[in-house]
Amino acid sequence: MKKTLLAIAALTLSAPSFAGFQVGTVKSVTVRDSDGLVFFVLNGTAREGRPTCAGQTYWMIKNETTLAGKQLYAQVLAAQLSGKTLTVEGAGTCTRWPDGEDVRSISLGD
Repeated sequence: MKKTLLAIAALTLSAPSFAGFQVGTVKSVTVRDSDGLVFFVLNGTAREGRPTCAGQTYWMIKNETTLAGKQLYAQVLAAQLSGKTLTVEGAGTCTRWPDGEDVRSISLGD
């Protein structure tokens, strides 16, 4: 009985979570004056594994007022100006805007 309960608990607690992933160059960056919202779109590989809440292809910087948010935004601008490739990993959440996935990390490449 204990083994059955443990197996059920393990299956229940290990529900899959989805987070997006994409590699490409910056197609567009948008910053809104009304609320400071920063989002961007990439050219390149198709976006993989995005959560169901992310109905759009743009990526959202979750909190543009924090140091981390400013660093993410700087990476996006640097990639756009240099034409270098970005690798974006999503957070699997859409907290900043209901249909765009929050960015977990960005890597600037060649």
